Amino acid sequence: MTLSRALWYGSPGSAELRDSAPAAAQAGTALVRARWGALSRGTEALVFAGRVPASQAGRMRAPFQQGDFPFPVKYGYVSVGTVEDGPAALRGRSVFCLHPHEERYRVPADALLPLPEGVPPERAVLAANLETAVNALWDAAPRVGDRIAVVGGGLLGCLVAWLCGRLPGAQVTLVDSNPARRAVAGALGVGFAEPAGAADATGGDCDLAFHCSGSPAGAATALALAGFEATVVELSWYGDRAVPLPLGEDFHSRRLTLLSSQVGEVATARRARRSRRDRLTLALSLLTEPALDRLFSHEIRFAELPDALPGLLGPDGDALCVRIRYDD
Repeated sequence: MTLSRALWYGSPGSAELRDSAPAAAQAGTALVRARWGALSRGTEALVFAGRVPASQAGRMRAPFQQGDFPFPVKYGYVSVGTVEDGPAALRGRSVFCLHPHEERYRVPADALLPLPEGVPPERAVLAANLETAVNALWDAAPRVGDRIAVVGGGLLGCLVAWLCGRLPGAQVTLVDSNPARRAVAGALGVGFAEPAGAADATGGDCDLAFHCSGSPAGAATALALAGFEATVVELSWYGDRAVPLPLGEDFHSRRLTLLSSQVGEVATARRARRSRRDRLTLALSLLTEPALDRLFSHEIRFAELPDALPGLLGPDGDALCVRIRYDD
């Protein structure tokens, strides 16, 4: 069996490629050759820094992860590849799998989702983050004509804004301190404001505010933009950091709702009727829009990934989606 290289996070700020052999063939399994992948910048930055809290180590395990937090750990959950061996219905097809960064791997066939027609493999790597965005909208239940602010113009924030912008009559504003995100917002069909001008841009009376920046300052901005009896949806995960929030002054008199949303469970409003596979299938089906290609800010060869990670995942990085290319 040909050896396969996989990315392992080995110590704070360090990663390497390690060789291993894919698991032996068994009935009901499939062998996948990875073609494309992507970094999930927010989560993987915390993994890379060794900042996954011990209390959350079990919940943070990714499908097919090897090793335990903090290190060493084979982590990641975005892989698009071609089935080389397995059930006849899958052989030769392009598939999505929630799998760590690895060149070739064997998994149960039911862990694979064939790509829908019209979804190119190189764009399908957005599915995991779009699934998180779908869950956020299921949690928040936005309505036609809502005024919506999305604070944080990273990949997740952009996808949340894009979904909200498809609601009839919705007024959606992406808020970010990086003025370069204005062009991205325009490509996605939503408005843009920097934090200092966000109240003027949104009217400061939003029905919904989503927070995706990973910064306490961003959370404060989202709370400030919410109108009377509005909901603020917190999508940032801070790892082991304590986070101060401005819950004094008029937080209670405005009767705000602060709602946590996270992809680990299907949103309560849909859990009785939708499985995680249903949710991921839906996310994949939405990736036919060419405008989403604007979210790819970097593309890197898999072999170069360990050396590039400090710059891509560091606090000064400004990447949106970092796409990984496996074929040399």
